Order: sequence, then C-alpha cells, then structure tokens
Amino acid sequence: MKSKIVLFFTIIVCFLLQCTLLHTISIGSITPNLMLVLCVSMGLMRGRKCGMWTGFLSGLLIDMFYGSLFGFYALIYMYCGYFCGYAFRIYYDNDIKVPMALTAAADVLYNFAVYALQFLLRGRLSLGTYVVRIILPEMFYTVFLAMLVYRVFHYINYRFMNVTRKESESIWVLK
Repeated sequence: MKSKIVLFFTIIVCFLLQCTLLHTISIGSITPNLMLVLCVSMGLMRGRKCGMWTGFLSGLLIDMFYGSLFGFYALIYMYCGYFCGYAFRIYYDNDIKVPMALTAAADVLYNFAVYALQFLLRGRLSLGTYVVRIILPEMFYTVFLAMLVYRVFHYINYRFMNVTRKESESIWVLK
C-alpha cells in the first residue's frame, strides 16, 4: 500500500513539474516529456503491471487537463509503460543506457502515435516537417532529462517502495 501511495504522489509531482517548470525551460516550444520518463522508469524498475498503471494515470491526468479527446494520452502512455516493462527482467540498477534507449524509443513511438491519430487523420501529411521540427528535438530533450531525473526515480523506487524481486522473476533461474 505504501508503494502505491508513493507512486501516486510521484505521478502528481511529475505532472505538476511537467505543467509548470518544464514549460518555462522549453526550447523553441519543445518541452521534455517527464511523464513519459516516469512511465518508462517505473515499467523498467517495477514491471509491466506497474508501468501500465503509471502510464494510465499519467495519461489520464494529461487528458483531463490538456487533452481534446479523453483517453487518448492515457492509452498511449499505458502502452509505453507496459512495453517498457518487458525489460524488467534484464534490468541492471547501475546502467543508465537501457533507460535512455527505452526513453528514446518510447518518445519516438509516442510522437508517431500523436502524429498518426491527431494530424494524419485530419489530412495534414507533412511527416518530414513533423519529424525534423518536433519528434527528433523532443526525443533528444527527453533523453537528456532522463539522464538527470532517472537517478531520482531510482532512489524513490528503492528507498520508499517495496522492492521484493521474486526468484522466479530473475532471468538467471531456469524454468
């Protein structure tokens, strides 16, 4: 129960930081996606189920305050957190390369989903411009933020949440 409360407050704090502080440090109207970094981190550190719920709650907050179609961002963030949870079994605590690579992949997939479902269906076909001006700069900016913030999420996970990894969850145990 304690870990769920800590996770809920972490989601709220990240949402508030996303809405306030990160909009003030945007470069050319490109802001890093802290909520996506949180979904990737929780999926990576705690598994598919936690990543899915973190993504769903994060996306639901974004839908309630900024979304034009309710449930759209909840669905995208939920899938990002869930699919990043597949790397839970091969995750090493001290390695920053895996979270950075997963954050980059999740950000690109997130932006392509937003493009396909919000712009392409309306007849806006300028994919090259969208990739060069929005997807790539946001990916680099989000990965840079992930380098800075990942250790904070790692500390919160191992300090305030229950970390009990079962022996059956290890990749070194033969099944």
